Amino acid sequence: MNQVKEFTEALPSGVKQTGTVVEFPVEVFLKAGSLKVTYSNGALRYISTENHELIRMIYSAVRDKNWLTIPPLVVEEKIEAEETSFKIFLKCLYSAGDISFSASYSIEGRQDSSITLTMEGKAMENSLKNRIGWCVLHPVEECAGENCLIEHTDGSTEQSVFPEDIAPHQVFREIKSMIWMSNRTHCRIDFEGDIFETEDQRNWTDASFKTYSTPLSIPYPVTLEKDKVVNQRITFRAYLNSKAQFTEDGTTILKLVPEETFRMPSVGICRSSRSLPLTKNEIKYLRAVRFDHYRVDILLYESDWKKKAKQAVIESTDLGYPMELAVFFDNNLTSCINNFLDWYSGNKLNVSSILLFHRGYPSTSHDMASEVIPLLKNEDPDVKTGIGTNANFAQLNRNRPEDAGNDSICFSIHPQEHASDTITLTENLKGQEYCIRSAQKFASNKGIIVSPATIQRRFNANNTFSEIPWTGPGVPPQVDTRLMSLFGACWTVGSLKYLCEAGAESISFYETAGERGIIQGDSESLWPLQFKSVKGMIFPSYHVFRFLLANKSLALMKSISSRPLIADCLALTDGKQARILLANFTRNAQPVSLDCCSGLFRIRTLSSESYSEAASNYRWTGIENERIIKSHATFKLEPYSINFIEGWRRH
Repeated sequence: MNQVKEFTEALPSGVKQTGTVVEFPVEVFLKAGSLKVTYSNGALRYISTENHELIRMIYSAVRDKNWLTIPPLVVEEKIEAEETSFKIFLKCLYSAGDISFSASYSIEGRQDSSITLTMEGKAMENSLKNRIGWCVLHPVEECAGENCLIEHTDGSTEQSVFPEDIAPHQVFREIKSMIWMSNRTHCRIDFEGDIFETEDQRNWTDASFKTYSTPLSIPYPVTLEKDKVVNQRITFRAYLNSKAQFTEDGTTILKLVPEETFRMPSVGICRSSRSLPLTKNEIKYLRAVRFDHYRVDILLYESDWKKKAKQAVIESTDLGYPMELAVFFDNNLTSCINNFLDWYSGNKLNVSSILLFHRGYPSTSHDMASEVIPLLKNEDPDVKTGIGTNANFAQLNRNRPEDAGNDSICFSIHPQEHASDTITLTENLKGQEYCIRSAQKFASNKGIIVSPATIQRRFNANNTFSEIPWTGPGVPPQVDTRLMSLFGACWTVGSLKYLCEAGAESISFYETAGERGIIQGDSESLWPLQFKSVKGMIFPSYHVFRFLLANKSLALMKSISSRPLIADCLALTDGKQARILLANFTRNAQPVSLDCCSGLFRIRTLSSESYSEAASNYRWTGIENERIIKSHATFKLEPYSINFIEGWRRH
């Protein structure tokens, strides 16, 4: 919605007017009685009081038959803001594939600390949908473990609880209203117009529970006939035990916890999905990072898999990284395993682990694992094996593998199953920790492998469990230009923090070279108009990994941010020194204070000013612009910056 609009009414704070046109900022800050609300891109975010978050987001979603979210075309938007109330009117069109739908939205925040959201929608043509309507995101940190009273659509009530461990299936069903306590605030939501239910979105690394309609138990997709009307209304009310005070210190405080340290996991990189082999120059750049392993996918059902595997072995040897083999079988299991064992025994391979998948199964079946693992162990008694899913944690959680003599269980992660905006990607970083901790509960002391972690979804796990080569026109959906950006590096810092601190045994990230990699490599961008990299370009995430893996001898140390959606860090220590990766997730400069170092510390910054230099020098350090800062001083982080800090740990 950050577009130029015609607008003649009174303007809310922060809106710029030039003549008869108005440019809306990305975020508008509003109040409804004692509630603070952020309006952004048609959604209400961070509904809070007393600086305590009550609702993460309320938004409307139109999902097609493949569960893809159809982006809206905004044709009208109006905001009316008072001191403690507001009204928002919005009209959108949704048109893509089998969807042709229009909707008018009204959002009203009142002085009594209530917010009502209505949708009046109509199918413009026959439309095939899986879901249309309001969604409410409940923040996990504030809700997990809390009681919730559910009023069902039949009038009955049930005392339930938001789960602490990730629930594989729906948490609450057939909801008419929800009542719960958050901090000192009584919260209530009433739903009209459809049947709602709640799922645990941590299954996809979202740090929220989501209440939505229509129930998944009702068959889908569903055809909305032309002119079919869809009306929904939800009302949120907050009742405080005392008057809220809106006070907030704008400084983010980063605190280290020296008594909580962790072993550094194995951190690897994935082989590029492009057709070209790695060049000598690319090998040189990648060797300098000192990754722990090299993920290689082997699709045993493809006729030329041995040719591809041979090239992967050459690259692994040149890189000096052992291979993490992700081996995919089909129903010709005996033939697949025999061919693989012949190849495995006939080559001198340096393998860190072998992950076992079936192209048609959401998670490794016990029968397959029980047959394959003993044969692998017989061939190589020291080989480490992992089973699980090549898809999301949801597929692992709903199909938990039995012990088959495997050493680990595995799953992949990405932050864009439900939304793709930058704010949501930052919010969902915490969800990665929940996945690790929940997996540990049912892993029977097995190691937890995340492979791979990517910023974009590799495939739609509603349709397949392995990646299908892209043959369509334009940029593949697996490519996200933010991977080459400063924000991509900030997201990488956050992902490393939560996965490492939660106790992951091994993590494989991104790819080596190309538009899904950490360097562009020696080939020009395949889509220069959309992915504006140049040959030889080093992406910012490269420098994050190089800093982290240059300090492998150090232990990880727990860190706590007072505002983790603004700035957060990953900390390392040898008991005396502290080395820190600190990221600013926002487009604004942010004041930060480090409650962790003594005396002075050094800080080097990768930001918009140093981006070009870092992109052209794989050995970039930023030392020429190094700053020295006193340990108790508040200092500014540049927008979307990654800060490399070295100092003495406070005892």
